[in-house]
Amino acid sequence: MTVTPTRREMLPALSLLFATAVAPSTVLASTADLFGDQAEWRQSYDSAQSLRLQRSVTPVISPATLASTEQVIERYRAVVAQGGWPEMPRVQLRLGQRDRSVVALRARLMASGDLPDHAGSSNVFDSFVEAGVKRFQERHGLHPTGVVNASTVTAMNVPADVRLKQLEINIVRLRSYSGNLGHRYVVANIPAALIETVEGGYVHTRHAAGVGKSDRQSPIMTTRVVDINFNPFWTVPASIIRKDLIPKMQADPNYLRDNRIRVFDGAGNELPPERINWNSMEATRYMFRQDTGGEFNSLGFVRINIPNPHGVYMHDTPAKGIFGDDFRFVSSGCMRVQNVRDFVQWLLKDTPNWSRDQIDAAIHSGQRTDARLVQAVPVYWVYVTAWATPDGTVEFRDDIYNKDGVGNVPVAALAGDD
Repeated sequence: MTVTPTRREMLPALSLLFATAVAPSTVLASTADLFGDQAEWRQSYDSAQSLRLQRSVTPVISPATLASTEQVIERYRAVVAQGGWPEMPRVQLRLGQRDRSVVALRARLMASGDLPDHAGSSNVFDSFVEAGVKRFQERHGLHPTGVVNASTVTAMNVPADVRLKQLEINIVRLRSYSGNLGHRYVVANIPAALIETVEGGYVHTRHAAGVGKSDRQSPIMTTRVVDINFNPFWTVPASIIRKDLIPKMQADPNYLRDNRIRVFDGAGNELPPERINWNSMEATRYMFRQDTGGEFNSLGFVRINIPNPHGVYMHDTPAKGIFGDDFRFVSSGCMRVQNVRDFVQWLLKDTPNWSRDQIDAAIHSGQRTDARLVQAVPVYWVYVTAWATPDGTVEFRDDIYNKDGVGNVPVAALAGDD
């Protein structure tokens, strides 16, 4: 006779199974030195602050990440074989509440190792449970508020077998980068909307990013940074003229002037916007260029050039509030970089006459200035939705472009519903 354990009987076993798989991250003594004192990390809008404190210094594409992910797959297979984890009711919970749903919340957090099994089954949402919720949220790319809202419940209710499939799919992706990536390189993980600068096998800085919308995807590619433009003009791409600029001008005839965008014909002559028929596609015949000025220019103060056939690049932005959002799929394919001055400083560290003071002076001058790297830095735009770090932490992100083939779960899109 086969005895099938109940869900309650399985929870202690599952939490022990995950005790080593997702043990709380240890902040290494050297972490602060590796990341440095990044000013924007301290700004309230930047949700990446907690990521800096909690994350491993192991790059998302590295032999160590590959090995860790392979190990955690075996643990997830065991979890799936034992029935997965319990489903959470769709309720909002926060510190101090007493509710029977907290019992289910404790069980769910214990099942994935975000709460140890000795946390008990109390119906009180105490600080211990809040810490477990924050840990879960961080592992899933959500702002660690400690409040159980719709986005958190959605992430919790993704079945264990789906998470296992994500890990298995991403092993293939991680293996494809198992070769020599270089001593210094940049990794931009599109689903995580996160950029890493890597040197000597360790992450030096991390930057929240704004990446392409689902209908204007950032491409997966390998390229390199060759030069940097300070105080750049922005020439509006033809696709944005069609999709955005024409509708905006139809709604507001002053849009171009308000945003300091000028119109030029093929001979380089500036034209008044009134000369164009905005109820047609006539505008696509002209060049639209936004004046320099980091306070309003769509590229901010800096453009980082990465030659590629897709016509995309990395850049600053005047809309820095996006970096405090969980859902940062907001661009037309290019990548917006949080804390761009630290990013540029790292890129130019081996290029003479480009110290931090000189970078700041170039920006403050308001003049178009270019800096060419002495040695180009490899850049990898990757698509990794699930991986594990050497300390056992398992990370998941939305399959925003539906490339995993396991169903698109728009977790972060629900964020801000607390």
